[in-house]
Amino acid sequence: MQTITHSNSLSTNPADRRREPRLSASGKVQLKFESEPRSEVEADLLDVSASGFRASHRHGILPLGANASFRHPEAAGKARVVWNWMHPEHVETGFVIIR
Repeated sequence: MQTITHSNSLSTNPADRRREPRLSASGKVQLKFESEPRSEVEADLLDVSASGFRASHRHGILPLGANASFRHPEAAGKARVVWNWMHPEHVETGFVIIR
């Protein structure tokens, strides 16, 4: 397994470098990306924190720095893609809430 970070270098799982507590969560996350071409992605919510969330999906690597409107059972607003972690059958993506 490998992860793509801000510098596109290989690193350890980003979920292991958390700065604040995360709570396990479940449900669907709807994401509407603002960049062209505009796209909608549905993902599975894995956990949440005060400033972000982590989701699992099969849409490949999401563009780092891309902004999206999001809605999931715990919150709604705008978030930015900050990391992707590639697994053989899915990708985990970390998001920071920006408003």
